[in-house]
Amino acid sequence: MKGVRMEKRFERHLLRSGILIVALGIAVSGCATQQAVDRERMLAASGFHVKMADTPEKLAHVKALTQHKVVPHEKDGKTIFVYADAKSCKCIYVGDEEAYQEFSQLLERKKMQDEDRMIAEENRDASMNWALWGPWPGW
Repeated sequence: MKGVRMEKRFERHLLRSGILIVALGIAVSGCATQQAVDRERMLAASGFHVKMADTPEKLAHVKALTQHKVVPHEKDGKTIFVYADAKSCKCIYVGDEEAYQEFSQLLERKKMQDEDRMIAEENRDASMNWALWGPWPGW
């Protein structure tokens, strides 16, 4: 009897562990998907043009490209930049040097905003003893 109970407890523990692992996997993939969406919005805002992989041949080509990274390519003696997403949008984003520079600036601003937000959250969570500092003018 005791062995059966222990076995059932172990099975429940394994089930809960499995559910937790699946939930974490979904959360992580959700974050990755959101990052891709954010990046694609910045590409479009920077002047990149989107081309949908609307045929099996185009989709196969998109899948063969480096995924979720802006990669330089040569076309007609000019450098163009390509971002491929075979999973979410099934498309490529193509931009010239000017679009790439704008994208780089947007990406840098977003990084700084993310860092500022993280610092603000850390400061918000820090224990502040307002009474220690006495009254503030206007408060």
